[in-house]
Amino acid sequence: MSLAAAIRREYVYLTHIARTLWMLRRLGPHSTRTIVDIVEDHARRRPGNIALVWQDSEMTYAQMDARANAYAHWALAQGIRRGDCVALLMENRPDYICAWLGLFKAGLEAALINTNLMGEGLAHSIALSGARHVIVGAELAAQIRTALFPDPPMLWVENGDVRGMNGLDAALAAMPQTSPGKAPREGVTLKDRAFFIYTSGTTGLPKAANFTHMRMLFMMSGFVGALLPRSSDRIYNPLPLYHSTGGVCAVGLAFIPGGALILKRKFSVHEFWPDIHKYRATMFEYIGELCRYLLNQPESPLEKGHRVRAITGNGLRPEIWRQFQARFAIPRIVEFYGATEGNVSMLNYDGTVGSVGRVPEYLEWLLPTRVVRFDVEKEMPVRGADGLCIECGPDEVGEAVGRISTRAGRGFEGYSDKKASEKKVLRDVMQKGDAWFRTGDLMRRDEHGYFYFVDRIGDTFRWKGENVATGEVSEALAAVPGIREANVYGVHVPGLDGRAGMAAMVVDGDFDMAALPAHLAARLPHYARPIFLRLSPAIDVTGTFKQRKVDLVKDGFDPSAIADPIYWLDPDRGSYEPLSAERYADICEGRVKL
Repeated sequence: MSLAAAIRREYVYLTHIARTLWMLRRLGPHSTRTIVDIVEDHARRRPGNIALVWQDSEMTYAQMDARANAYAHWALAQGIRRGDCVALLMENRPDYICAWLGLFKAGLEAALINTNLMGEGLAHSIALSGARHVIVGAELAAQIRTALFPDPPMLWVENGDVRGMNGLDAALAAMPQTSPGKAPREGVTLKDRAFFIYTSGTTGLPKAANFTHMRMLFMMSGFVGALLPRSSDRIYNPLPLYHSTGGVCAVGLAFIPGGALILKRKFSVHEFWPDIHKYRATMFEYIGELCRYLLNQPESPLEKGHRVRAITGNGLRPEIWRQFQARFAIPRIVEFYGATEGNVSMLNYDGTVGSVGRVPEYLEWLLPTRVVRFDVEKEMPVRGADGLCIECGPDEVGEAVGRISTRAGRGFEGYSDKKASEKKVLRDVMQKGDAWFRTGDLMRRDEHGYFYFVDRIGDTFRWKGENVATGEVSEALAAVPGIREANVYGVHVPGLDGRAGMAAMVVDGDFDMAALPAHLAARLPHYARPIFLRLSPAIDVTGTFKQRKVDLVKDGFDPSAIADPIYWLDPDRGSYEPLSAERYADICEGRVKL
């Protein structure tokens, strides 16, 4: 890198961080200025500005504020009081945001329930929040009936009438749309909880993460400082409002400057680019798999000639980054890293391909994030003779951790379950008595301070005495013509140490199984090449597009128990061959050496 390029890089980072810090200057734990005050300011100063776009309708800031007022009066009329929680089970639409804004006006909290949950998981999530009232979108009425509650909460159906549920539409229509004033939220500060936001539940039941008003404004301000949205910007959001990426980051990009948020009920790969043109979007929020879905579609005239000037999200993998940016003519990509419940957050301000963000050495005091050596088999950081963790060198893979402190954005708010919270805290890391948040992610950091995501802990496995990162294998498979999606994981083979690599793949007519071994041999070490392949019609994902692995791992590689075709890498032929019941028995009984 030339001296001029290095100077420009540092200028870009320092400028964005300084701008973000300027925005955060008022975020003290005892401050009472929340997102409600920001929205009310816009409603007063620029009432006609469009706040929300939904299908063929638009809602101004004045109208959104008035609707939120009705929700506040409704909550107060039910006797719901300061600090109580109301659960929201609704698909994306304007009333979702009006509802939690109104609850905040009444001094309340909101539990943002995953709309994909049913039965035990749904009942568990609502129970964790302690909510005695649940607002249910009429489209999800059948789902809420699958949840069995020992002590059922009161159900309020929105956007329709459902037998056996209270009608929210009529109740709201009877409420005033004038401000309830600040008395109901008097004493609510930034350190108080705003939301319960839930983990995706890729394994086990979801956990409820505490999400304070401070964390909300900290996240929103970070994105505003990075992307510099204007009141004229229109942010397209196809991601679920029950998760922090779609429900906080995208919302902040629009609401902090007084711009418009374009809501989509659900992501649609076929409607994405037509929507971008129809609604005149200037930015959009993404998840990595969303980008891959778009790339897998045939080219369309609408994928260019749009008004998009910047996008932000996480999970855009290095192998498709340049292709995605070039094909869809995206001027600027701001990849970020962060966990809903954690204190480690980064933004890749300058668009370095593949990086999730950067923390230069001279900013470590402000953003204390480290990568420490990690034992994959024990799933714990490695400690030295002094009992402290060992920091990784440049490009060495380890677990990313963030120091817990009282500084804004550096605290760890944890889960509703204190035991689950304590499991995420690592003590005596860099010095005796300190405490750090465990991200659960393996990363590497290069000599310039750029961080690169490697894999989730638990997804990485050992085979032939080596660590295999599923992300690295997925990248190699994604570059193969005809492989549309790949989910990589490890499976147990009787009598052998570690786990053998396996990939569930969705392929099309361009896929050539015979050419796959040579392709992988050129890109992966021998121990990282998948031993088993499973050709599936689709990859199961969470509501936030995270691939599910737990059921695949449980299925293993038994061809008699799996309906999908299973192949194995025959060491004698050097090719992937169909796995028969006889060959499966040979592998399990040790008659074949993998």
